[in-house]
Amino acid sequence: MSNTVALHTLGCKLNFSETSAIGKQFLNRGFDIVDIKDNADVYVFNTCTVTENAEKECRQLVRRVLRNNPDGFIIVTGCYAQLRPEEITGIDGVDAVLGSNEKFQLFNILDNFEKNDLACSYVGSLEDVNDFGEAHSTDADSRTRAYFKIQDGCDYKCSFCTIPFARGGSRSMDSTNALKEFNNLIENGYKEIILTGVNVGDYGRSIDSNLYDLLSEFVKVEGDFRIRISSIEPNLLSNEIIDLIADNKKICNHLHIPLQSGSPSILKAMQRRYSVEEYEDVILKASNKINGLGIGADVIVGFPGESDSHFLETHNFLKDLPISYLHVFKYSERPGTKAVTINNIVDYSERKRRNKILRILSEKKRHEFYTGMLGKVHQVLFENQSFDGKMKGFTSNYIRTITGYNPNIVNELSEFELDAIDERGLCTGNIRDTKNSIELISS
Repeated sequence: MSNTVALHTLGCKLNFSETSAIGKQFLNRGFDIVDIKDNADVYVFNTCTVTENAEKECRQLVRRVLRNNPDGFIIVTGCYAQLRPEEITGIDGVDAVLGSNEKFQLFNILDNFEKNDLACSYVGSLEDVNDFGEAHSTDADSRTRAYFKIQDGCDYKCSFCTIPFARGGSRSMDSTNALKEFNNLIENGYKEIILTGVNVGDYGRSIDSNLYDLLSEFVKVEGDFRIRISSIEPNLLSNEIIDLIADNKKICNHLHIPLQSGSPSILKAMQRRYSVEEYEDVILKASNKINGLGIGADVIVGFPGESDSHFLETHNFLKDLPISYLHVFKYSERPGTKAVTINNIVDYSERKRRNKILRILSEKKRHEFYTGMLGKVHQVLFENQSFDGKMKGFTSNYIRTITGYNPNIVNELSEFELDAIDERGLCTGNIRDTKNSIELISS
């Protein structure tokens, strides 16, 4: 009987790609992967430290698993483990804590999975780290979309962020290896490749390359697939990349472009590398050039010193931009960051209020964007999941869709005419013949 392992990811798409790489290590050694809700011999939690809630969720999940299975061997790795290993080793029942680099050497570090009275911590320094740690979706991940890590770390010094401390400086996958792994993912049947990293737009700076050159090589690969950029900083979204997306159907017409604040003074206090005016220019340029472009944005509310008028600047700025949806975060104090030293702390209840206002704005903008796409044919990749006889998928421009379950279109890029928005905010429609003359909105 094989040993079993349960894997759980907290945080970003980059973490998903790395969890899958960890899962492959277990598969290669004869383990079966089971759901986190099942009893497993080993549990691996790949953690996030962007917010206090992410850390809290990790602690809660570990304790919940141990209540159900006190004999399970608990491994905690990732950003939270790198920054605050002592907190995690203090959780009763945790057996091993592995840092950001150590997660890829799991089987070199741990020679057995027998529980001990005390947790062991394996967390090294990230100073001058050069190891990249390749990661992408594998057999450990049953998704039809593959997460492909091409970049790691960050050299930016945003005043609210701990990620550079948790992952080290910016570094990139060698472009030759990147093209090889990309081809492997296509050959293994993935139809959507999501390029991930801490700062994807910074790809190649340390190896005399850049994201545009890498994308240009990827789109030359033969096959029926599409590429999605997980997130890109506005100052790194070059005119070349915008033009490449506009001219090439293999790159999704969807961009997630972090803003964080629409107030010039708050944006400056955050130490972001662009102005409000520069952000607006990039959004309008991309929206005007790329047909049917869906745009997402990250926003933080309640940053220290953010007054009602500052928040109103952000709200009005976003309201007038052609953005499709928002990811809204309440500011979270992160130990060791410059932001925790700034006076004029915003009360937590006020952070919640502002968060709610922007989430309402996000739903309005999403509904407007979806409504504008009805009656058109979009390229949809449907997932192999059935929900009450239904299956879900995403358009190229990131519209969530739902239709009757049909195994023949699982993991296929299908032309799908949107006809309505249901009560859950999902777009319904019908599969259309590829020869249909209705306008096709795809990248």
